Amino acid sequence: MSQLPPHETYRDHLSTVDGSGSRVWLYPKKPSGKFYRWRSYLSYFLLLLLFGLPFVKVHGDPILLFNVLEGRFIIFGIVFTPQDLHLFALAMITLMLFVVLFTVVFGRLFCGWVCPQTIFMEMVFRKIEYWIEGDANQQRRLNRGPWTATKVRKKALKHFLFFAIAVLIVHAFLSYLIGVDEVGKIISEPIHQHLGGFVAMLVFSGLFYGVFAFFREQVCLAVCPYGRLQDVLLVKDSIVVIYDWVRGEPRGKMKKKRRAPRPAALAGATIPYSDGYTASDVISVPKLGDCVDCRLCVQVCPTGIDIRNGTQLECVNCTACMDACDGVRRKINRAEGLIRQDSEHGIKKGQQKIVTPRELDYSVVLGLLLVFQVLLFSTRSEVETLILRTPGMLYQEVDEQHLSNLYNYQLINKTNLTIQDLELRLQADYGRIELVGNIPDIPKQELSEGAFFIILPRAQLTGRKTRLAIEVYAGGQLIDRVKTNFLGPAH
Repeated sequence: MSQLPPHETYRDHLSTVDGSGSRVWLYPKKPSGKFYRWRSYLSYFLLLLLFGLPFVKVHGDPILLFNVLEGRFIIFGIVFTPQDLHLFALAMITLMLFVVLFTVVFGRLFCGWVCPQTIFMEMVFRKIEYWIEGDANQQRRLNRGPWTATKVRKKALKHFLFFAIAVLIVHAFLSYLIGVDEVGKIISEPIHQHLGGFVAMLVFSGLFYGVFAFFREQVCLAVCPYGRLQDVLLVKDSIVVIYDWVRGEPRGKMKKKRRAPRPAALAGATIPYSDGYTASDVISVPKLGDCVDCRLCVQVCPTGIDIRNGTQLECVNCTACMDACDGVRRKINRAEGLIRQDSEHGIKKGQQKIVTPRELDYSVVLGLLLVFQVLLFSTRSEVETLILRTPGMLYQEVDEQHLSNLYNYQLINKTNLTIQDLELRLQADYGRIELVGNIPDIPKQELSEGAFFIILPRAQLTGRKTRLAIEVYAGGQLIDRVKTNFLGPAH
C-alpha cells in the first residue's frame, strides 16, 4: 500500500503502465507553438550536423572519428592516440561535471531539446506517424479498428519508412566509428567481404527500429539513467518546466455566467435593480484559479504525465505542455505562462534565483577542470617519442675517454600530415648522437622505429646512471623532448 500523501499518489506508478502491469500505449496530441517551432529548427540543425559531419574531412581524414576498435580518435581534425588516454579520461570527468551543473541549474532540458532519442522520436518518427496516420484521436481509431485495406496500407508504409530511417541512422553512427569511406565499402562491395559489418548494420538497424517503433518513451522512463540522476541533482532553485500552482489552483472549467431564477415571491413586485434581481438573488460561486482544466498539457505530453502534479522524473522538459497551455490562454484572453520554465522557489516567492552557493561551487570546480584541460591540450605534442635503452646491452668503450649506449626509438605521428626532416639532438653541449641509418619521414598517423648511439665523455658521467634530455626536431623546429638514462661504470 502507498505510503505517500493522497495528493502524491501519482508517484506510485508510471503513466504508461496500468494496474495489471500492462503497457499503456501513448497517443500524444500533435504539439504546436513557438517552443515547438524552436525545437524543430534546432533539431533540423542537429540532424544536419549528424548526417553531414562524416563527409567533412581535414587532410583526407574525417573531422570526427571514434574508432574504439582500433584506438583511433579524431576530434575536429586533432588526432588522438592511445597515448592520449589521460586526456580522454579528464575530458569525460569534465563532461560529467558539466552535466551535473547543467542539471542542477536547468533540470532535464538536455533531454527535451538535444538528446538524440528525443530528436529522432519526436521530430522524425512521430512526425511521420502524424503524416500517415493523423493526430492522436485518428491513431486511436485506426489501431482499434478492423484490419481494412486502408489500415494495412498505412501501417505498411509507416513501418517501411521507420525501418529505412533506422538503417540511415545506423549508417550515420557507423560513419563516426569506422569512417564514411569504410561504410561506403560495406555498402558497395560484395557482402562476403564485409560480412561482420553487414551483420552489425542489420542488428543495430533492427534495434533502432524496435526502439522508435515500439519501445519509444520507455527509453526515457525506464532505461536512461539521466532521469534518475535528477532525483539527487535537482534543487528547489533548479529551472524546470513547472506548473504555477499559486496562480492555477483551484482549477476548474470555464462556465458561462448564470443568474438565479426569479423567486415566485417577487412576481409582480417592483424590482429596484435594473437587471431584475435583488442582492439576495446572487449565486455565490467560489473563485477559481487560472487553470481551466482543459487537460491539453496532459494530451501533448510525450511521456504521458500530468505536469500539474509537480516536477516528475518522467518529464523531459520538452515544453510541449507550455505551448499547449499558452495556446489555450490566448484563446480565452488570459495571461500566458501558467506552465513555464521556472523554479519551485520562483513559483512560491515570485522571483528566480539561478546563482546559488551550490551552483557556484560546481562552477568553480568546472572552471578549474576546463583550464587544466586547455593546458593539457595546448602542451600536447604532435609527435609521441619513446626512447629506451636496448635491453641486455651494457655500455661500450669507444676509446679511453668516451663511452656509448645503444638506444631504440619510436616516433609516433599524431597529425594528419607527413612529418619530414626529423632530427634527434642531445640537449647537453657535450656528447653526440650517432644514428643507425636515417630517420625516415613519418606518414600521417604512422610510426617510425630505429636505433642510435649516445656517446659521452667519461668526465661528464655523474654516476652509474646519468640523466639526459633528447630533443626531437622537424624541419629545424623543436616538436618534442624526452628524458632517458645513460648507463656508465660504477665509481
